[in-house]
Amino acid sequence: MKSLIKVNINGKDYELLVDHNWSLLDLLREKLRLTGTKRGCEEGECGACTVIMDGKAVNSCLVLAVEADGKKILTIEGLASNGELHPIQKAFIEYHAFQCGFCTPGMIMMAKALLDENPEPTEEDIKKAIVGNICRCADYTNIVKAIVAASRYMKAKSN
Repeated sequence: MKSLIKVNINGKDYELLVDHNWSLLDLLREKLRLTGTKRGCEEGECGACTVIMDGKAVNSCLVLAVEADGKKILTIEGLASNGELHPIQKAFIEYHAFQCGFCTPGMIMMAKALLDENPEPTEEDIKKAIVGNICRCADYTNIVKAIVAASRYMKAKSN
């Protein structure tokens, strides 16, 4: 079975015919070729597929594409603006908060959701927010430092 859904992804409106068994991850990667969102465990345990749906971080592997009907989705591809990296992306580079990069898009999207909700999180707030995002290569210390720095960058940019 298929359904027609309307969804806004990275600021662009789409009308898409989707299979009922497709996940949002399938829709993003296979149908729209937005491959920044990574396919990891497909069980909602690793966070590699994290996107922001209507302002909240979600594991796109656990959301059916039909559940995204009428929703606003932000993926890693939609984070940069006018060719300029988002402050979170800049901070991850500056603080060497990644190695292989596989988990990085999901980690950055989780950080974005956190900073949207709490612009000045403590290190403890950050650690709690990223607990569902597994990184096998990098040092979590650098990831936390990058998110703290991103908070400062975003605050300075808004002033």
